[in-house]
Amino acid sequence: MRTSWGSATDRGLVREVNEDALLAYPPVFLVADGMGGHDAGDLASRIAVEEFAQLAGQDAATADDVHACFTRTAGRIRGEFTGGRQGGTTVAGVAVTEHDGGAYWLVFNVGDSRVYRWSEGALEQVSVDHSVVQELLDLGEIDEAGAAQHPERHVLTRALGTGDAPEPDYWLLPAGLDDRLLICTDGLTREVQDDDIAVALAAHEDAQDAAAALVGLALDRGARDNVSVVVVDVATSAGAHDDVHITVPRAGAELGAHQWDEMLNGATVPRPSRPRGPVFPVTTPTPARGIDRLRRDEQAPPPDEPRDESTPPEETRP
Repeated sequence: MRTSWGSATDRGLVREVNEDALLAYPPVFLVADGMGGHDAGDLASRIAVEEFAQLAGQDAATADDVHACFTRTAGRIRGEFTGGRQGGTTVAGVAVTEHDGGAYWLVFNVGDSRVYRWSEGALEQVSVDHSVVQELLDLGEIDEAGAAQHPERHVLTRALGTGDAPEPDYWLLPAGLDDRLLICTDGLTREVQDDDIAVALAAHEDAQDAAAALVGLALDRGARDNVSVVVVDVATSAGAHDDVHITVPRAGAELGAHQWDEMLNGATVPRPSRPRGPVFPVTTPTPARGIDRLRRDEQAPPPDEPRDESTPPEETRP
């Protein structure tokens, strides 16, 4: 199965640093939303991208391949954050895989970044958030309006870098000719409702245009968090941009049009300024079992050594 895709990321209008990272290169596409503040969240999300990037260039990826990336990522994050220092990351994405001779999407998720499928004019959320409010929603104790205002709406029940071992959820979906997959951090879904996401996906035939439009919507609505989007299409026509990746940063006053600052704009693979050169069991989400909860607004303690004056201050989440 050949794919075409586009991606966009922005630190938003409140954060000093972009702690998101993304990977967009077949057969794997993902976003990672780091937590813990500067020198913690951005490092954790970058580690995730580095580990999953080892799959780039393969014809397909198995669930065993993906799970090994999760295990390596979690191990590296735990090794980096010692002595009371805390950090972690969400990871959500999709890998192109094969099963019984057919092409499939292998959707995977830890945390509250999301994967949606747009097909036949309908938008479906595939992944399920690992969060306190999602568990309360599942139990019927709150509704969507209550979830948006709940005092623990930023508390995750799963994230990479906490607990003894990663517990991702997986979904195996047959790939349809008209499928479009959306992968995004909560910086998008916090600002843009699903109905508006569906309108944007329907309005833009080109995946890159759709990704840029969605990030633009989040910016127009305040962008209180970093926002990252990857849009993946099945390439069905000879004119499709097969295996072409473009990442478009929002040019800021402090950045030139062709400069890319990963601290501000997020870690991506491939770098936008450089030349482009057995089936795992499908599971349904289960409640967290004794997994440490990590607040999305939890900050890493300051390092022992004095901070360089040129280093941006740690973020504070509203």
